[in-house]
Amino acid sequence: MNDKLKKLHTQYKDIPIPQELEMMIEKNLQRPPMKRKRRLPLFLTSVAAAAILFTVGLNTNPAMAKNLADVPVIGQVVKVLTFTEYEMVKDEYTADIQVPQISGSSADIEALNEKYAQEGKILYEQFKTDIEEMEAGNMAVNSGYVIETDTDEILSVGRYVEVIVASSSSVMQYTTIDKQAETVITLPSLFKDDRYVEIISRYLEDEMRRKMIETKGDEMYWVGGTEWHDESFGVFEGISPEQNFYITEAGKLVISFDEYEAAPGFMGLVTFEIPTELLQDVLVSNKYIK
Repeated sequence: MNDKLKKLHTQYKDIPIPQELEMMIEKNLQRPPMKRKRRLPLFLTSVAAAAILFTVGLNTNPAMAKNLADVPVIGQVVKVLTFTEYEMVKDEYTADIQVPQISGSSADIEALNEKYAQEGKILYEQFKTDIEEMEAGNMAVNSGYVIETDTDEILSVGRYVEVIVASSSSVMQYTTIDKQAETVITLPSLFKDDRYVEIISRYLEDEMRRKMIETKGDEMYWVGGTEWHDESFGVFEGISPEQNFYITEAGKLVISFDEYEAAPGFMGLVTFEIPTELLQDVLVSNKYIK
């Protein structure tokens, strides 16, 4: 990863989540509020000084906004629509940044939408600032969302940002929602205590090592114990208590890593499905994880 992408990768990690969402998560976990940083799907970058950026929003320009009649309903309770879109096309510089909004009236949903709006605004403002700094070159920024899971019970939405400046880098941030209760499901809320961190971390370490040996280094991860490991790139020490995740339609927990987080950049975004039997003793219930 070049120095510019390293700097941008650090910037997006250091943006705190809105206080309202933090409070709602703590409430759902029935724990006292604490200060905590959350990875956000935000990547800030540069474009040419002559580039023109314009924003299209439902509230400011309905005629240019996405036609809500064409937006599919995600389940009977919760749906996703594009609330705001920032676009720019100028010579070799392009940007397409879509900010989603989750329908619903709960405090969790409102706080989540505020977080999405804040991310889009920060990206837009930084984008405008960086326009004056880049002198020449090619650059593209694409940000949007995908629906990973849609069942009667849960909705897992992945928000991605892909940046190409000489080299490329991608990030993905998942949010999983209980559609009936309209609440955000966090990773800690799935488990009785923090033992899951060590259980999942050791499984992943073994699985990464197994894949490296099985593929003879075609797949590479930052774990030791193989002839292909290079410690200069880092060592995988385990997941965060709030590691990025989603839940599949079959009720399986999937742990996700951004580029460079657990493996070299050529591996891209990396995901691992965790066997439920490995987690059974520490799960609060099998309501979501089956």
